[in-house]
Amino acid sequence: MPTLQHNPGTLAPPARNLYSHGVETRGPGRQLFIAGQVGVRLDGSIPEAFDDQVRQMMDNIGAVLASAGMGFDDIVKITAYCRSAEEIIGYAGIRNGYFSDKPPATTAFVVSGLANPAWLIEADAIAFKAD
Repeated sequence: MPTLQHNPGTLAPPARNLYSHGVETRGPGRQLFIAGQVGVRLDGSIPEAFDDQVRQMMDNIGAVLASAGMGFDDIVKITAYCRSAEEIIGYAGIRNGYFSDKPPATTAFVVSGLANPAWLIEADAIAFKAD
């Protein structure tokens, strides 16, 4: 994937954990914008545990990627919406396992709630794949 990670040494604070401050794509290629995904299983059931919802959400993102002939290494930006700062830490730990040594630009928000009270996390993403 023709990308450049941008983690300038002049930026404070520096990128920590597994993410990049910016990811530049260079065309030609295809971009995939992935709508908010949640931890809902194919049968409509929702896991009760936060970690299980994160894994299901990431698997759902993976399914959208696969339908476009892409994978997690094609994600250039991911944004997560959690209900607490503590949940962001748990989400990041699980999320990191889905990415290689070229992590995407990442943002996480603390929100008061999601569209369904049973949902504990949601994330959207942007992916790019060269032609």
